Amino acid sequence: MPDPNRGQRIASTWEAVVKTKPEDQIHDDYWLLNQLSSGEGFLGKSGGRIISSPIEYALNTTVGSYSDTDTISTTRVDVFDRYEYNWKEYAGTYTISDLEKDMNDGEGQVFDLDRGKLENLRMSLRGDINVDMHADGTGNTGKDMDGLGNLVATAPTTGTVGGINRANFTFWRNQQTAGTNSSAAFDNLRAAMRSIYNLCSNGVGNDHPSFAVTTRTVFEAYEGLLIANERFTSKAEGDGGFKNEVLKFKGAKISYDPDATAAELRFLNPKYLKLVYKTGAWMKMRPAINPANQTIDIVLVRTMCNLIATSPRRLGAVTAIT
Repeated sequence: MPDPNRGQRIASTWEAVVKTKPEDQIHDDYWLLNQLSSGEGFLGKSGGRIISSPIEYALNTTVGSYSDTDTISTTRVDVFDRYEYNWKEYAGTYTISDLEKDMNDGEGQVFDLDRGKLENLRMSLRGDINVDMHADGTGNTGKDMDGLGNLVATAPTTGTVGGINRANFTFWRNQQTAGTNSSAAFDNLRAAMRSIYNLCSNGVGNDHPSFAVTTRTVFEAYEGLLIANERFTSKAEGDGGFKNEVLKFKGAKISYDPDATAAELRFLNPKYLKLVYKTGAWMKMRPAINPANQTIDIVLVRTMCNLIATSPRRLGAVTAIT
């Protein structure tokens, strides 16, 4: 195990250290998790055996023109159903001994080791959840949450999502197209993005994808396709590019995520992609356990949640990007 600066016990106590907390060397900016957990894509449910909701999936086929005494269809048409997603659980622990707490007390404390371990555990849980949000839900023998690899699939005509078989029901398929180049690298990327964006939109109205997630490679390729932005505000200052946080496509924010799948870009909308969590069970810390034969505290943090698609046809993937 790496032991920089001779381990956390020494790093957390006073020994010619100028920082007041350990410098973060591992955690990334979890773009997908941050986008969904900070707005309408973060949905709390009070409980239940599963995550479910009714859906309207078909038109009434008895409707049509008729003349005078023609017979009008009275066939009962099924237009409603529901999706069903299972709850998924995530948990982790940290351990702190009485010796560690005593050495971290009083004048020797540079940062609160107990709080630091708890924050590290919280961020580690966020990181694990973000990884699984990009995957296909088959990891850890199916215990992982449903991820974009399943909900916004590269092959949307197959597989079952939310209890609905996409092979049988076209309304439950996400949008997908390939962004493979024709002659030069990424020469079809913007055309593929336009196609998927429009397919995910509800015409020219207000219902459009609000953000897109991809890899750093594809993000930089997209930026490279934009018209050069060079501003010189004075003889001593020039700006030869866009800030990452302002890059968009038709108003949809675009960024890269360290856990995104290579050569893929997904247009998403938090109205139809939800990170559902059990209220009272999001990053819930349980009381510390004190084993009878050890002078330690064991703290467990648990989360109950899943990533779900409520209308996959409003979500889309650009795949095989080269």
